[in-house]
Amino acid sequence: MTNHMIGTRKEWLLARLELLEAEKELTRRSDELAKRRQELPWVRIDKEYRFETDEGSASLAELFRGRSQLLVYHFMFGPDYTAGCPSCSAIADGFNGFVVHLANHDVMLSAVSRAPLAKLQAYKRRLGWTFPWASSFGSDFNTDFNVRFTEEERREGGTEYNYRPQAPWKAPAQGPSGGQGTLAEIAAMAGTDPATFIRERPGMSGFVLEDGVIYHAYSAYARGLDGLWGMYQWLDRAPKGRNETGVWWRRHDEYKKG
Repeated sequence: MTNHMIGTRKEWLLARLELLEAEKELTRRSDELAKRRQELPWVRIDKEYRFETDEGSASLAELFRGRSQLLVYHFMFGPDYTAGCPSCSAIADGFNGFVVHLANHDVMLSAVSRAPLAKLQAYKRRLGWTFPWASSFGSDFNTDFNVRFTEEERREGGTEYNYRPQAPWKAPAQGPSGGQGTLAEIAAMAGTDPATFIRERPGMSGFVLEDGVIYHAYSAYARGLDGLWGMYQWLDRAPKGRNETGVWWRRHDEYKKG
């Protein structure tokens, strides 16, 4: 027997209509927040950044590929990783489907990581991805947008992530799941240790190109990326929700068939 509340169709409909009003309010609030994002002041970028892409060396302006807007996903894949972050990989699984729609609406989407291009290309082939993915190896790009920290910075603290100062990092305890144990598990899935793994952080940034000038318009980190993680949007509508214990997800080619 289930422990969940059971009701009649009439009771369900009454509860659903009440929830619908809350959902509508959330939608209206989300629309308001989207408008406020678009109203943020733009910050001119004068620094020169270079990237390695499938087409060769490129500037930040060239990542726009003729569009006026560029969305960058800061994908956690450091030079010392043997594979991309599994969480970032789950998010990126959705990119192939909508990158073409964005490109035909004046918006270019590109992932950017510090791993050398050859590593990114091999990982793309493994997972069947075709979306643009640039290497920022040797560039200050990740540092300037607060998604990369040195070992010394993590050890001493004083860094900033998600617009908050970060305390000095301590080695995590090895637990089976949850909390610090989860970090060790995810780091191992990327072929590295927790200290190396968290020198990279996830995020997204939006840029605009007008009259030959690039401006930074928006960045989000941590739970601010939830809306980009497509599988969670579906799970939030599933009967049992996220229903998580530890790190349950894998790269899509690591699940058992069937």
